[in-house]
Amino acid sequence: MRRTPLELAAIATAAVPGLAPTAAAYSPDDDADFDSALLLDAEGKRWRVRSPRHPEASTRLETEFMVLRAFAPAIRAELPFHVPTIAGTVRQGALTTFVYAHLQGSVLSIEELSAGSSALAREVGTALAAIHDLPLPLVINADLPSYSANEFRQRKLNELDQAATTGKIPATLLRRWEHALEDVALWRFNPSVVHGDLHEDNLMVQDDTVTALTGWTDLRIGDPADDFAWLVASNEASFVEAVLSHYTQTRRDVPDAHLLRRAALLAEFALAQYLVKAMAAGHQSMTSEAEAMLQTLADDIDEQLRREEEAAHTAEQEAASQTVSASPSDIPAVSVAAIPLPDEPESSVETDVGGTSGYDDTSTAAISVVSVTPLRPAERS
Repeated sequence: MRRTPLELAAIATAAVPGLAPTAAAYSPDDDADFDSALLLDAEGKRWRVRSPRHPEASTRLETEFMVLRAFAPAIRAELPFHVPTIAGTVRQGALTTFVYAHLQGSVLSIEELSAGSSALAREVGTALAAIHDLPLPLVINADLPSYSANEFRQRKLNELDQAATTGKIPATLLRRWEHALEDVALWRFNPSVVHGDLHEDNLMVQDDTVTALTGWTDLRIGDPADDFAWLVASNEASFVEAVLSHYTQTRRDVPDAHLLRRAALLAEFALAQYLVKAMAAGHQSMTSEAEAMLQTLADDIDEQLRREEEAAHTAEQEAASQTVSASPSDIPAVSVAAIPLPDEPESSVETDVGGTSGYDDTSTAAISVVSVTPLRPAERS
C-alpha cells in the first residue's frame, strides 16, 4: 500500500530526532519502487523522504547511502552541482527509509528542459561531463559494478535474449537491436563513471542552473551513453545537440563519435526492459502498456523505412529519366580495348565484389529514436 506524505512525515521524525514537520507534499520519484515526500519544518528548512516499496528498492537506497559516503568533501567541492546529504534512516522490517537534507531547486519536465535557454543546455552538458570525469576509484573502492566496453555490449545482448523469450517484442525491433549490438565498431568507447539512473526527475534546476543531482542508486563504470538515453528520448534534436556540444567542450576525454547512436539504441531498448520488469512483477497493466509502446515504436520505424525506400525509388526513377532524355552528344565515348591474344600475358584485373575492401556496414549508422514514448520514472528502473 502506498504511503501518504503525512505517513512519510511521521516516519521521518523517527529517522531524524528533533525534526518537526509543519507541511508535507508528494515528491516525484520512481513510483513503482519508492514513496517520496517533501517536508517543511518550523524553521523553513526542507527535507526529502524516500521510502522503498520492496526489498530490491531498499537495497538500491542502501547502495546510494554507500555512494554518497564515497563523495568526500574534496570531490563534492569540484562538482558543479550539489549531491544529497543523508540526515537519518529508520528501518521497518526488511525496508529502510532515508531522509535527506533537501536541495535547492525544482524538478522540470523533459518538455520544459528541452524548451529552456541555451544556458540551461550548457548547464546540463557541464553536469554530465562532471559525472563522467569522476575518478574511477570512486566506484571501484565502493565495490560497485564496473563494465568494460565489450562486457557492457555482451550484457545488453543477454538482456535482448531475455526480452526475446517473452515473445512480445515485435520482429522489427528484435532485428534492429540485434544488428546494432552485433556492430562491434558501435561499441568502442572508453568506460567512465556513469550516474546510471539519470532523468529529468533527478535534476534540480533553479534559474537556468543545475543546482543538484539526486538518485545515485545505480552509480557504476560503464557506457557514458547510458546517461544520454533520457535526453535522446525527448525527440528534441536541437536541445540534445546543444547539450552534447557543451558536454564535449567540458569533458577531459574526447567523447566517442557513436555516443548518441548508442544512446538512441538504449532509449529504445528501455521499453523492452520495462516489459521484462512488468512481466516479472506480474503487473498486467504495465505489461499491456509496455506492449503498446513497443508496437508503436515498431510501427514508426516501419513507416520511416517505407518513406526512405519510396524516396530512394523516386530518386532512381528521376536518375533513369535524366539518362534516357540525355542527347547523344552528352553520352561519353566508350573506350574498347582489344582482347589479348593467347600468347600475350593477361593484364591483372582486380575485381571488388560487393564494394571496396574498406566496405563499412553502415546499416546502424542512422539509428535514432523514432517517436519513442519517454518512460515515466516508474518505468525506468
